[in-house]
Amino acid sequence: MKVILLNTIDRLGKAGEIVSVKEGYARNYLIPNNKARVATPGNMKILDALKKKQAAEELKKLEEAQILAGKISSLSLTITAQAGEEEKLFGSVSNEDIAGSLAEQGITIDKKEIVLDEPIKKLGSYQVTVKIHPEVKANLRVWVVKK
Repeated sequence: MKVILLNTIDRLGKAGEIVSVKEGYARNYLIPNNKARVATPGNMKILDALKKKQAAEELKKLEEAQILAGKISSLSLTITAQAGEEEKLFGSVSNEDIAGSLAEQGITIDKKEIVLDEPIKKLGSYQVTVKIHPEVKANLRVWVVKK
């Protein structure tokens, strides 16, 4: 039986794909749980309209992400931290601290989208990558100075 997946299902397919499954699996699990619909001509038209709408939304999100990447790349954050001898910090500067500094600048970014290979433990200047969109990344310059 051919069905249109409404949700992404592991080992079966992504949302919007048409897949062949056993009739019992479709009638007893996929369709009652709103995870799929029968692939009828009417449902195919709805799927095509949904794909067009999703493509337009994705393009809009990509454009917004590129604008945000430009803003982030032009920024230079300064984070103050207590430091001891040899410019070593007491503690470290984490992606959560960087997200907080970005929020002060009016840019809301989830801390999980800020990529640090390891926490910053010394004073200095660092390049930090920010994942804004799966296709868009921005480089942010972070200065860590003594308090």
